[in-house]
Amino acid sequence: MKLDPAVIKLLDLDPETTSVSSSGGGGCSSASTSKITSKLSDGTERCFFMKTGRGKDAEVMFEGEHVSLNALHDAVPSLCPQPFGYGHFSSQPSTFFLVTDFLNLTSRYISKSSGPSLASKLATLHTTPAPIPEGYDIPMFGFPVTTCCGDTPQENDYNSSWADFYANHRLRFIVRRAEKLNGKDEELNNLVETTASKVVPRLIGDGHLNNGNGVTPVVVHGDLWSGNASVGVIGTKGGNAEEVVYDPSSCYAHSEFELGIMKMFGGFGGGFLKEYHQLCPKTDPVEEYEDRVKLYELYHHLNHYALFGGGYRSGSVGIMKSLIRKYGGA
Repeated sequence: MKLDPAVIKLLDLDPETTSVSSSGGGGCSSASTSKITSKLSDGTERCFFMKTGRGKDAEVMFEGEHVSLNALHDAVPSLCPQPFGYGHFSSQPSTFFLVTDFLNLTSRYISKSSGPSLASKLATLHTTPAPIPEGYDIPMFGFPVTTCCGDTPQENDYNSSWADFYANHRLRFIVRRAEKLNGKDEELNNLVETTASKVVPRLIGDGHLNNGNGVTPVVVHGDLWSGNASVGVIGTKGGNAEEVVYDPSSCYAHSEFELGIMKMFGGFGGGFLKEYHQLCPKTDPVEEYEDRVKLYELYHHLNHYALFGGGYRSGSVGIMKSLIRKYGGA
């Protein structure tokens, strides 16, 4: 299979010595994945990973992933593959692509990493302050582009308040989307509104965390379940296998937001969190840590309900009712 000229131009490859083959992976329901293999003039081989999809949704998704990978890579270069660009095919303008370094993956469960552990890389990521966005004078919560968690395009408008960002651009946003996809749901809507208006300011209010000092925005992967982490070698220049992540849905957030989906689907044991928290301490008040992680897990239950319906609603309702009983008083 020949590679589209737009990708040839982006990567500066020779079309006569470059081929494309099918590859596993994807990270969403609509993307196709390929491996690009090119023989260079010095006789060496270079491989890239490419996602393709059709229409505006694919364009939004690939831009978000490209910017997410750049943000992760800038903070911890060995954490994820380097992105090289995204765009549309010149031969098929309605088909969009994303190109990154190829990952030669094995498995976190059967392979030994020779580099820093994923826990230590994640701790480094979560203790690196977010950059100051253009037009602002302090780091902000949010992200410069829309990112997709699964197939959900997320609102990432900048906000100086973490509590406001989480209440408006995660909880209230996702219940609107869930109702659009699954129908009106008065109970769910009321529970989300009570959680956003009462639990959020009580539990993660800017004047409450860290003895009133709030939290510093850091970049998070945003969709870090065990299926988006593995052990492998980035690129084709050789080197040792390391623990890596991929398919991010990033934003600048409270570091503990990352832990919500990690808890929801498991795959990261007590030893992982012990090592992680030795390097990235729990936010004060520490005694409310488990409930904050539960609050962050809630977003992913609601997102999965929006995407898949069914049992994820009951998980969402259970979390909200327990948090409202504990923190929802006037």
